[in-house]
This record gives sequence, C-alpha cells and structure tokens, in this order.
Amino acid sequence: MTAITKTAAAVLLSLGAMGAHAAGVTITISCGSVGQDYEFCKKAGDEWASKTGNTVKHLSIPQSTSDILGLFRQMFAAKSTEVDVINVDVVWPGLLKDHLLDLTSYTKGAEKAHFPAIVANNTVGGKLLAMPWFTDAGVLYYRKDLLTKYGEKAPTTWAELTSSAQKVMDGERKAGNADMQGFVFQAKAYEGLTCDGIEWVSSFGGGSIVDSTGKITINNPAAAKALNTAAGWIGTIAPKGVLNYAEEDARGVFQKGNAVYMRNWPYAWSLSQGADSPVKGKVGVVALPKGDGGKTAAALGGWQLAVSKYSKSPKEAADFVMYLTSEAVQKDRAIRGSYNPTIASLYKDKEVLAANPFFGDLYDTFVGAVPRPATVTGAKYNEVSAAFWNATHEVLSGKSTGEESVKKLEGKLDSIRRGPKW
Repeated sequence: MTAITKTAAAVLLSLGAMGAHAAGVTITISCGSVGQDYEFCKKAGDEWASKTGNTVKHLSIPQSTSDILGLFRQMFAAKSTEVDVINVDVVWPGLLKDHLLDLTSYTKGAEKAHFPAIVANNTVGGKLLAMPWFTDAGVLYYRKDLLTKYGEKAPTTWAELTSSAQKVMDGERKAGNADMQGFVFQAKAYEGLTCDGIEWVSSFGGGSIVDSTGKITINNPAAAKALNTAAGWIGTIAPKGVLNYAEEDARGVFQKGNAVYMRNWPYAWSLSQGADSPVKGKVGVVALPKGDGGKTAAALGGWQLAVSKYSKSPKEAADFVMYLTSEAVQKDRAIRGSYNPTIASLYKDKEVLAANPFFGDLYDTFVGAVPRPATVTGAKYNEVSAAFWNATHEVLSGKSTGEESVKKLEGKLDSIRRGPKW
C-alpha cells in the first residue's frame, strides 16, 4: 500500500470512528513504562477513556532517551500504526518532524496558555508538532540538616559547593558513615551528561557548544575551565562510579542519605519526600551554582506529546493529547509527582506551591533554562550531542584536559557539519 493510500485509509477510518463513537477506538500511547511516570499516565489515560468511551493501551518503551528515540525511528521508518501518541523529548521535534501530525487544527488555541518558548520549540515549519506536557530544568538538591550541622549555607558558586561538599563529607565519614559522598550527578556518557555539561560550560560563560547562528563556539578557555573544574570532583567529592551514573543512580545514592548534594531534575523532589524516604523533610532545592565570572545555568529539559502521522485514529489521538496536556492533568501531576507544568498560571496556584515550595522561588530558572543546540543543528543534533558528551566524559575520566578536549571537539563538530551550514 502506498503512503498516500495509507493516509487516505487513515482518514476514512477516523471518519468511521467519528460516526460510531459509542463503540470507541483503541489509542496506544508511549509515555514512560516504569514507576510514577507510568502510574500517572495510566491514571489520566483511564480518566480519558472513561469520558470518551475509547480504550487506552500503553506501549512499553526503554528507559534511556537514546533508546526510545531509536525505537520511534524504527517504527516511523516502517510507517507503523502500532502507536498513536508518543512522548517527545524537547530536542526531538526537528528530528521527527516528517512523522508527526500538525496539531494546529485540534488545539482550539489551547497552546496560548503554555510557555511561548516551548510552543515555539515544538513548532517546525509553521506546524505545531507536539503539545507541551511538562518542562524541566536542572536543579541542586542539598541536605538541609547536614549543612546546618556543619555551619554551611546552600552554595551559589561551584567553588563554594566543592569546599562545602568536602567539609561535610569528611565530617560524616569521621562520624561513621563511610558511604557518604559530597556530590552526585549524571556523568555517564549519554544525553544526561550533555545536559550537565552544558550547565557547567554555560555557567562559566563558555557558551552553548554551537551558537544560534550555527557557529561552533565550544573551543574557548571558559568552556575548558568548566570541564576541568568538573573533572576535579571525580574521586574527591564525587565517587569514581559517578562516571556511570544516570538520573536514577544519583537519586538512589542521595535518597538513601549518602550524598550532601545532588544535581537532578525536579521529579526527584516528590520521591525524596515520600513516606519511605530516609531523607524526607531534610532536603532543600536551589538553583545550580555559577562558575567564575558566569551566572547560574540550568539545562532545559521536558517532554511533549505528539500524534504519529501513521495513526489510524488521528482525531481521537489528538483529543487524548489535549486532555493529557490540559491544566487539570498538569496540576495533578505537579502536586503528586513534582512535574513542572508548562502552563504559567499553575506557578501561582496555592496547591501546587504547597506541594513544591521551590516552584515559585525557581520560576525564573525554569522559564530561562538553557536549551541544547537542537534547533540550529537539526537532524545532526544527535551526532553533535554524542560528540559533546564523549568529549566531556574523556575529561571527567582523566583521559584528556579541558583544553585538549574542546579543541578536538571543535574539529569533530566541523566534520559533522560538513560545510558552512548544518
């Protein structure tokens, strides 16, 4: 069957479904397959199914963002109709643009309530390819009780974090906790390290790998200094094992009570405050520190919801997306799961702020988060990111200096670009 015939068939099927709404259709969604991610998605899916008479199925997906993207690309290459609604990382709209439905005719202007920068991020070639679901920015978690015990304050610079982490870690180890670490973060060679690395580089005034005009800017002294600073943490305030840590590895150490500081996303807050958490009531959250002569920088993260172009029920799939990204569902997810809403008004909601006190304090951090260079590098973003995280990992693991690494990375990026434009 040709692609045109398939599209026509999908339209006919959706028209048929509209005529026989009582019978309902089955919508398959991918939206996380473990833990609270799955639980929240299932709850909202069950609510929508109950309201509409449709059925929701959940597609099991990998945990790693790189593996999820690989799965979607395989399915799209085959024009698979097995999934209708997919979760889209903030850096994917440009990569997946040819396979996603334009949602403009389904939203009824609802996107105007969401952060304009994220709506712009999700709009490619004038088409709104995904609705904002939740936003993310890196934040610093700290043990309030331990900082008080040792007369320390939440750090505003990386130098302060380094000395404070060392002091508290040494004190706690002397007191009997041999497992205490000063600082845990994401240093495994994967997309999470690109996020951490961009925060370090940007906070030292080293730019963002590739600037908005497409110029490669990473080879500069501030970027090199940022990477060298981070390398100094390995084996001192951070365990060598951090070189294999992703988000959940860092959270596991911190939540067990074995780290003073942790860099992670806001989702870790509600988990740290759970009834079974050893650090419940002992955790504070602040903006990430800044580097020498720089300013605080948080990587922009977050997920969107999109409809596959190959869905047999695009109307129902789009309706499901609009329900999941609605104010009511975002409020519920914010209160119970500390997921950052993409609707500005929810940052003034009393119930949301009671559940997540730092949402109000860090509003500017979330709104002004630093994007990865996905839009400007387009389809080559994945290669750009992999080159950056590998270069950063080499410095962290002591295989090269920051200066050597950024120089080599500049050459690598030039060869990925292959010409004057990305």
